[in-house]
Amino acid sequence: MRTAIAANVFVPALVRAAPDELALGKAEGYPICGPAPRIETRCLVGELSRRDEVYPSRKVAKGDATFPLERAPLEPPIRYAFQSETRVIDDYLARNRTTGLLILRGSSILVERYQYDRTPGHRMTSMSMAKTIVAMLVGIALAEGRIASLDDHAGQYVAELAGTPYGETAIRHLLSMSSGVRFSEVYSGADDIALLGRLSLLGQSDGGAATLAPFRTRERPAGQRFHYASAETQALGLVLRAATGKPLADYLSEKIWRPMGAEANASWLIDKGGYETAYTGVNATLRDYGRLGLMLANDGKLGGRQVVPADWVRAATTPPGKAFEPRRPGSLLGYGYQTWILPGDERQFVFRGVRRQALFVDPASKTAMVHTGVAGIGDPNFSELLALWKGVLATLE
Repeated sequence: MRTAIAANVFVPALVRAAPDELALGKAEGYPICGPAPRIETRCLVGELSRRDEVYPSRKVAKGDATFPLERAPLEPPIRYAFQSETRVIDDYLARNRTTGLLILRGSSILVERYQYDRTPGHRMTSMSMAKTIVAMLVGIALAEGRIASLDDHAGQYVAELAGTPYGETAIRHLLSMSSGVRFSEVYSGADDIALLGRLSLLGQSDGGAATLAPFRTRERPAGQRFHYASAETQALGLVLRAATGKPLADYLSEKIWRPMGAEANASWLIDKGGYETAYTGVNATLRDYGRLGLMLANDGKLGGRQVVPADWVRAATTPPGKAFEPRRPGSLLGYGYQTWILPGDERQFVFRGVRRQALFVDPASKTAMVHTGVAGIGDPNFSELLALWKGVLATLE
């Protein structure tokens, strides 16, 4: 027998000290510090679970019906191998700055853990997990005919981008991060992603197309090589806004959040001009991220309703060519349409955001794992999270 759960009811596991509690602001109740180019360490937990209180945002409204999740009566004894040791979930949580961990199979919650006084009601920020959400919205807009073709250039939809490198790039190459436009994203604080953040999140431009104005050098022809660049998603967001005539948050609510049966409102950060920051800034509960993962594990279908076209989900979670496959030089992971692809014989994929935000999906077993955290920039321990995911699938075989 499984137990149905209410939206914000949570029975915690054994209370333990989480890593670096004092440095992360426990004594101050995990504060938020306000808009800044860099988040103070003591404010990481507070800001990344309350980011729509720091920056302007637009609501992503839930619908009246909620897709029900049930809690399994016992948490499975998940084990994973890492650094020549066999470990369990408690080991992972004791070593890693995890704010939330949720593991689902079918409609069952197998594991739900929170640290740093976070709860199921907190809206955890997505960071770059938002990119995959944008890709799913592009697929819906394409199916509806709002976007005529992936071979259309961005400038055909966004007049302000006409004549610019991003405006002259086909939508399919923006989706696969292969525009060929120069953009540095190494999180040094002096790179292009820092500039994009200042122009969008920090309001240092009029917003919208103005956030992409500095990025005007094409280094190579589009479609040749994968190069991760948040500006590509920002351009896709502008295409979506123009093609649908709606803010991204409203389109997300109408096409995904309501139909999939989200239990809580989400939010999406906006810039000075009222445009969503497409490359980041969706904020949602772990359980709703989990519902999103379950929906995609079922090729876009949840609760008997096709939310995202099945052929689009498969296309977006499959490398578009050899240059995008897993295990290519310099990268274990492959890339589809704004989606990271895991190596292996079976199709598996992951939404991934800086500071260890992740949503892993295994369509074969209908399993999803959501992880939110406050890891350091660069996330040297993503390999342990990947090992945990492998352990989850092996345990549940």
